[in-house]
Amino acid sequence: MSFPVNNQARLLFRPSKPSVSAMRCALFLGVSIGLACVAPLQAQVIFTAEKVITMDPGLPVATAVAVNEGRVVAVGSLAQLQETPALAEFAVDTQFEGKVLTPGFIDPHVHPTLPAVLTQFPFLAPDDWELPTGSFPGALDAATFEDKLKKLVDAHEGDLPFIAWGYHPLWHGDVYREQLSEWFPDQSVMLWHRSFHELILNDAAVIELGLSEAEVQDLHEADWEQGHFWENGLKALVPKLGFLFEPARFLGGMENFLAMAHRGGVTTALDMGTGIFGNPEQELALIRRAVADTDAPLRIVMTPIITDFLARGRSPAEAEQEIDHWRESNSHRVMIDRHFKLMMDGAIYSGLAQMGPPGYLDGHEGQWMAPLDVTNAWGSHFWKAGYKIHAHTNGDASAAALIDMLKALQIEHPRPDHRLTLEHFAYATEEQIRQFGALGGVISANPYYHYILSDLYGDAWLGPDRSAQMVPLGSVERAGIPLALHSDAPMAPLEPLTLAWTATNRVTINGSATGQEQRISLDAALRGITIDAAWVMGWEDEIGSIRAGKRADFTVLEQDPYAVGVKKLRDIPIWGTVFEGRPAKID
Repeated sequence: MSFPVNNQARLLFRPSKPSVSAMRCALFLGVSIGLACVAPLQAQVIFTAEKVITMDPGLPVATAVAVNEGRVVAVGSLAQLQETPALAEFAVDTQFEGKVLTPGFIDPHVHPTLPAVLTQFPFLAPDDWELPTGSFPGALDAATFEDKLKKLVDAHEGDLPFIAWGYHPLWHGDVYREQLSEWFPDQSVMLWHRSFHELILNDAAVIELGLSEAEVQDLHEADWEQGHFWENGLKALVPKLGFLFEPARFLGGMENFLAMAHRGGVTTALDMGTGIFGNPEQELALIRRAVADTDAPLRIVMTPIITDFLARGRSPAEAEQEIDHWRESNSHRVMIDRHFKLMMDGAIYSGLAQMGPPGYLDGHEGQWMAPLDVTNAWGSHFWKAGYKIHAHTNGDASAAALIDMLKALQIEHPRPDHRLTLEHFAYATEEQIRQFGALGGVISANPYYHYILSDLYGDAWLGPDRSAQMVPLGSVERAGIPLALHSDAPMAPLEPLTLAWTATNRVTINGSATGQEQRISLDAALRGITIDAAWVMGWEDEIGSIRAGKRADFTVLEQDPYAVGVKKLRDIPIWGTVFEGRPAKID
């Protein structure tokens, strides 16, 4: 089996009712990947459904929604809307009878470029993955990982190095350059770590990339002998990986991302790291092209990231000028908004989060992504410029540093309703949660961390108490802090209902029910992928609930989440979406 992108493949969204354009089928490796094309815009239409969950407390439930030119005109029952003289000319669309409409799901922290790169190759992670490119069962131990990896490498075809994403030493043992070279002496093999923040090469891959020891000897985050490159060391390796960004390959990968989003019912995604590979102009151009070419039922809001500008030697003022230039090319569905992302500590999957006392129980330490004085200076610049600040923050020592930053910013330049966002929220103390909320901060959390990491991290690094309290969402709900749920795809599946299931059940990959006091309510979970996610984005006046005046973005479900209950949330089938009034069925 080979996983190169078919350069002729194009994911075309098919309308729910056949049309001429609907007859085209997108193929990946000759297999339909199940995306639907957005139907032509219907002006003046009333959609009826078994139930409309509005996420608007003033009118929480309805059975009909009137839409005109992509926006909601009125919400209620069909009888109410048809009896309204101003709506008399609206056609009635009954295709959602027996189905449930919710506000279009929002994922407020994704990285379109990561799936665009990684889905060019197979996944081999601890957890199972269902992708547009196929099914990839997980490997929970070293023997299974070795066996599956060898089979995948044996089946690999083409001239490119073999890459598999998902390796993690706590599950799969130590597999570094020597071991990989022993297994595969003649074939270039690379393992992309489950965190995405690390890459491991065998001897053949080092030779094929033309990498020399002299090039990496001064990098703190590189180990030549192990063939191991992480964080900034990985960024230094990116220029050697140009084949990943060849436009036809990258566009094929982007179409996989768009398919993943549509399958998950996502209509709005907030990117959290434009330029993570060091070429933001190219990345933006390719993402814009992919969205335009496919007519995907999705808008993407892009967010510049501090590490991109630091790597390219920019000052905060120069970065702001560059962002203004990027914004000139904004389109209706791919845009740069006034968001800016800081990076506090390292990846939670790599064990590089900054943990406060007692730290990691095995004695290793976390990592700051940049010196704190540098991060604070950049935060201050964009805070004063009126940007909404997001901060990648995993451990409680990192949370403490972010709280200190926010206190200083409010003293230096007070801003009401700033919504500075703590991103990821892998671990924080009860006291920090209250402090952050008191300062006006909001939280965008990845609940999947607890699902996949809690058991092993408890054994190896954190102990049973802190590992059970990973992603302490219950404390956030009790504190009344606005809370969004995100995937950070592919750190979690791009499936908001899976995130909601994880947050409300807190059952690990091994079936352990830990940290049950940190479960959140079903209502909080659904708000976290709709209206509260919109609030975190600063888009609450446009999306996140179904009410008159907002964009007509809906996710169409086959079952009612409130009737199904939290145990079966992730099993609810998704029919498709309505994007600005246009139905888009998943094929």
